[in-house]
Amino acid sequence: MRVGVLALQGDFREHTEILSGLGMEAVEVRTAKHLQGCDSLIIPGGESTTIAKLADAFELMGPLREFGDRHPIWGTCAGAILLSQGAQREQPLLGLMDITVQRNAFGRQVDSFETELQVSELEVPEKPFRAVFIRAPLISRVGENVEVICRLPTNRESTDDGIVAARQGKFLATCFHPELTEDPRFHQYFIQMAQE
Repeated sequence: MRVGVLALQGDFREHTEILSGLGMEAVEVRTAKHLQGCDSLIIPGGESTTIAKLADAFELMGPLREFGDRHPIWGTCAGAILLSQGAQREQPLLGLMDITVQRNAFGRQVDSFETELQVSELEVPEKPFRAVFIRAPLISRVGENVEVICRLPTNRESTDDGIVAARQGKFLATCFHPELTEDPRFHQYFIQMAQE
């Protein structure tokens, strides 16, 4: 399987390393031509406004939407914002997932944190997934066709039970950075999704 990773800004190298470790062909995507031959796409964490501006500058927003009409896309952190239909702020969005995302829901960089998530869809579901949240968004609304994959543990006072991962058909959004861990299970889950 050939997995594209949008490589305009952010954690694209970390994604390509995990994909290569799983035996996938990882392709760094910077132009519409790079999307050709890709079976799926990951939009990495980074700065969503910067990624969107660069995608506009490289005339990629239209081709990314067209790619999403036919192929699976996973957005992590900033990528989840770009996949959404609303980000509670004016910025270019792909609008492919029927979700609304609250940007920087947990505060500034100094408020970044790690926590363990229970995710029944992952391989070895009884093993918690250690999630890294860096200036992370939160999914504040999901549409009827959107499945909630996981929520924050209820021991976090200000955002108890917040949605941090969701799936809508061939689209996956995670508010955290699976690429910054040594646990490849979310990447495996996306690969399985893409093969369905």
